[in-house]
Amino acid sequence: MNRPTDTAAGLAEPSQRDSYRNYGGDPESADPTTARVREFYRHNHQHQTFDFVAAKKAQWLQFNRREMSPWAALDYLNTLVDESDPDTLLPQISHLLQTAEAIRADGHPDWFVLTGFIHDLGKVLCLFGEPQWAVVGDTYPVGCRHSERIVYPEFFVLNADTRDSRYNTEYGIYEPHCGLGAVHMSWGHDEYLYHLLEAHLPEPALYMIRYHSFYAWHREGQYRHITDARDEANLRWVQAFNPYDLYSKNPNPPVLAELKPYYEDLMAKYLPATLRF
Repeated sequence: MNRPTDTAAGLAEPSQRDSYRNYGGDPESADPTTARVREFYRHNHQHQTFDFVAAKKAQWLQFNRREMSPWAALDYLNTLVDESDPDTLLPQISHLLQTAEAIRADGHPDWFVLTGFIHDLGKVLCLFGEPQWAVVGDTYPVGCRHSERIVYPEFFVLNADTRDSRYNTEYGIYEPHCGLGAVHMSWGHDEYLYHLLEAHLPEPALYMIRYHSFYAWHREGQYRHITDARDEANLRWVQAFNPYDLYSKNPNPPVLAELKPYYEDLMAKYLPATLRF
């Protein structure tokens, strides 16, 4: 299996990257993007408790809502704008194409390209009525103390788990170096899609899908006290994926109609014709 590289064709220049994921706006600002993103994370951090995550797993991981093709799910994403994202107002399908095409331009394996194209497919949860704060945004472990390096950590004071002695210590319910596979993450599209596709993609792709929004780990270096050797081996893949997910965003996306035949063939190689959502 090829190792990830540091090349990044078609991405924002390094000098421009400080403008991405800028969550430091004035809380009193009238800027609608700042207000939208802050309100999103206020709801997210308040409601993503351990019990909430357990209930959502029980609700959604039965995959008994409907059967549809991957393309039908992607067609829905053409109507969705991520409320947690301060960097783009493009529909999700445009972001997925930008991500995948940047990966393909750098010559990565086709499963890596496919991962870029479908990594946000789990956002179809919004189609089933879930609020965006329970689908998108940065993810983080529940069941232990929240890191101060998570975006808008001040909103965790609203979360009941911060006052629960089972969950508000460094390890909480976990053992040292138990591995992320034993850790309950805040509920959202990452965890949902991981379980949906875990039988179809190689392990590095599954790590990219499951943890691409876990910025406190792969960017900030937090939670290393509960990761294991398997996580550390796959961290490099998640970090290799992140620039494509983040820095490929620009106002001029590729044209889906021109690229659809390539991605149809790619999905047919790895995924079944229909998926149970």
